[in-house]
Amino acid sequence: MLYIDGKWCDAGSGRTFDVYNPATGEVIGHAADGDASDARLAIDAASRAFETWSRATAYERAAVLAKAHRIMLERHEELARLMTTEQGKPLRMARTEVTYAADFLLWFSEEAKRVYGETIPSSRADQRFLVLKQPVGVAAAITPWNYPVSMITRKVAPALAAGCTIVLKPAEQTPLCAVETFRVLEDAGVPAGVANLVTALDPVPVADELLSHPAVRKITFTGSTEVGRQIASRAAFGMKRVSLELGGHAPFLVLADADPEHAAKGAAAVKFLNTGQACICPNRLFVHRSIAGRFTEVLADRVAKLRPGNGLEDGVTVGPLIDEAAMAKMESHVGDAVSRGASLVTGGARIDGPGNFWAPTLLTDVTPEMRIYREETFGPIAAVTVFDDDDEAVTMANDTSYGLASYVYTRDISKAVRTAEALQFGMVGINDINPTSAAVPFGGVKDSGIGREGARQGIEEYLDTKVCGIAL
Repeated sequence: MLYIDGKWCDAGSGRTFDVYNPATGEVIGHAADGDASDARLAIDAASRAFETWSRATAYERAAVLAKAHRIMLERHEELARLMTTEQGKPLRMARTEVTYAADFLLWFSEEAKRVYGETIPSSRADQRFLVLKQPVGVAAAITPWNYPVSMITRKVAPALAAGCTIVLKPAEQTPLCAVETFRVLEDAGVPAGVANLVTALDPVPVADELLSHPAVRKITFTGSTEVGRQIASRAAFGMKRVSLELGGHAPFLVLADADPEHAAKGAAAVKFLNTGQACICPNRLFVHRSIAGRFTEVLADRVAKLRPGNGLEDGVTVGPLIDEAAMAKMESHVGDAVSRGASLVTGGARIDGPGNFWAPTLLTDVTPEMRIYREETFGPIAAVTVFDDDDEAVTMANDTSYGLASYVYTRDISKAVRTAEALQFGMVGINDINPTSAAVPFGGVKDSGIGREGARQGIEEYLDTKVCGIAL
């Protein structure tokens, strides 16, 4: 079903598409197959609703988001199980994501009341300057499949808190999670037209309408750098504001003084997060030669103990990849690396049976000539490269067009600060594998995107600045 102007409805064409469980290949449901005409109806509804929603008080908007937070937590288990069935991640991780998604609703319910303006002194005695922050207008959001609930609330919550209305196009792989998230918003009392949902099997016609419609003043997208470039280019023709959270190719630096066991445990946890299908997963593990042996030994043991399978089964720690294209990429990266001299320590092959399962993999002796060193893997493959000097490690880490997340392990606070400052990435985890929260800005530099989500910066992405000069 689509959600347009406060009503659940079929696509105008009447078409639907199947939704699959990536762990079994089974059809688990159906979603409305919207197109450009449905997107146009949603934009028109959002445009009408903006007139009243933008004038609602910050406290009124905050109350709705706070209620949505409460409802989402009440439906925590239901949402988590749906997420595991539709997206594949282990149930424990799905539960964590629902909590994270709810955090954005609560955080931005509070930030709605903290959209401050300012006064600026004038050189004239008979003049005053007043600076206002006002909502940009109708926002359009396009979200990915890898975090199918939290990526929605991370965009919808700040938009609504700022006084914007929104049209969401979720990933075609996970429309059911989007539907249930919008049921939360509906039951929280979000007024008709303020939040609209258009699911579609083919994202292009809907995206084209969102990018070309003059009423849409803001585009927010999470996905690949390739698509992000196209969106930014298209949005420029309409002078639409954009925020883009794009690909990552995170380095994980283990300096000579680090505890190799602690670092290896951290690397295993974050590398195989969501089956490696997270933009903050480290793709390049740079380890000082003096401790590389112990680091690799502990990491190999951890990787070997990971249990792939259906995320609803007890004890499963790694879920399926999202589709066959992802499986083919794993084969390509491993095959290329081994052919160029990398050592395959464990894994490295498909797992027989239904579903898109790839054995958790560890490669060592990885060099810059290999594709896995240059390209984002987005899967359960850890690639280790040794280095001899800290400055060399930073240089190798920065040798990429991406700049989202990065990690450094060291017991020297001076090294930690110097290395963090030298890394050309939007986020740095220092002896920490989770430098994220609803309360902190999330985003990257270079090919990893523009803008920030979360924190106070997240709501600023949906606000325009207006100056009023007042003559007395």
